[in-house]
Amino acid sequence: MLSTIAVAATALLPLALAQTESNETVLGVYMFHRHGDRTAKSTPPANLTDLGYAEVYTSGQYYRNRYISSDATYRINGINADLVKQSQIAVSAPADTVLQNSAMGFLQGLYPPVGDAMGTQTLRNGTNVTSPLNGYQLIPISLVSSGTGSEDAGWLQSTSNCAKATISSNNYFNSEEYLNYLNSTQDFYNNILPVINATFNASQDSFKNAYTIFDLINVALIHNSTISGADLLTNETFFQLRTLADAHEWGLAYNASDDMRAITGKTLAGQIVEFLNTTITGKGKSKIGVQFGAYGTFASFFGLADLPMVNPDFTGVADYASAMTFELFTNTSATISSTSYPSADEIYVRFLFHNGTTSNTSEPVAYPLFGSGMEALSWNDFTNGMNNFAIGSTEKWCTECGNFTGTCAAYAPASSSSSSNDGSSSGSGGNGLSPAVNGVIGAMVTLAVILGLEAIILLVGGLRVVSKKRLQSPVSSLSENAGTKA
Repeated sequence: MLSTIAVAATALLPLALAQTESNETVLGVYMFHRHGDRTAKSTPPANLTDLGYAEVYTSGQYYRNRYISSDATYRINGINADLVKQSQIAVSAPADTVLQNSAMGFLQGLYPPVGDAMGTQTLRNGTNVTSPLNGYQLIPISLVSSGTGSEDAGWLQSTSNCAKATISSNNYFNSEEYLNYLNSTQDFYNNILPVINATFNASQDSFKNAYTIFDLINVALIHNSTISGADLLTNETFFQLRTLADAHEWGLAYNASDDMRAITGKTLAGQIVEFLNTTITGKGKSKIGVQFGAYGTFASFFGLADLPMVNPDFTGVADYASAMTFELFTNTSATISSTSYPSADEIYVRFLFHNGTTSNTSEPVAYPLFGSGMEALSWNDFTNGMNNFAIGSTEKWCTECGNFTGTCAAYAPASSSSSSNDGSSSGSGGNGLSPAVNGVIGAMVTLAVILGLEAIILLVGGLRVVSKKRLQSPVSSLSENAGTKA
């Protein structure tokens, strides 16, 4: 999968950022990052591999060189270059082993060990105490319940806890698009059964489990020296597996006429706005936010932000260690302090994405959000665009999801005899959900609509970007795209 990273990352070269050209000052950054290479979802528990560890560590090194080190090309104003200052950074991940470990690996690259000289303290009695592991730096990772067990889950919405999102995604399985894929690709899946029959039986071998089947084979092609039925896995066949998995997961993660299935993208948008707004109102005290999460959130956000209009590759599954970044900046290279902090109308936001592991030889690319055609948006335009779909409060989440038990009981419809809360939904106003609020939301119990969920799908997991035009005819694309490298 990694062989296609460079192609995807340079898809829109006119908007690529030259690291050596910057007359700006970056005020803050929010990043959403996917985990590194892992074992297959269909053989739980999934675990981060050594390759995955290396991928996220490499990504952390790149973003250190971009934003943090003393000679960083887009250095965040006032950020500590070597010794981490905990108040400047906020990191979160769901309670999921793969995602938590990926976050830790990334942070090791972002803020590496400082060595004996900087990692030694002298106590009052004169004793010198040196930090273990060559001055290894400990950075807390906030755990959120929303998305718990994402990489072991058999279905995207099973970790969202949002009732209406579950209904919306279930609707995909009754759609004409899904049924056409299911019927037209059955012979294709029958032909590859010898490759997967140790894990999937004949009744499971269909487009219904397109992503899980692809994921199992993809992991095997990366890690296994021998594969049952390997002669059936031509480049064309593997490309078709990946293309079908992309179509399947996009259908579950986003639908323009029913965007409730994009609940994770809506929640992420609220978190992004909240963090960057805190950077502005706190005059730079909060400088970098990093969240690790599953690929479904990428797809949901891409759809909500109209990114497929820019490039249809955004309808594919994002690869391992992919990252999207929101840079908050002002158009000046002058020194900025709390007493000379720019006003909101002097601040801009730029969106960047990189498919797969980011490195000095494969850098992120800037893309215009919301169909604006503009690489950079004013802070007001950015927040207006995000707030068209962002969920920025617990009340709004409960109301839109149709969840009214537990914590959400406070926002139940007026039919309940208890008096309603004075604060009505804030609509488009808002701050994103903090990790603390996210944790509360994630703990909510969804009572409706999970009947039959177990039988729907085996799973979801690893992103890959392919052109949407290749999804038009899943069977015919085998011959049309012969020789495409996976």
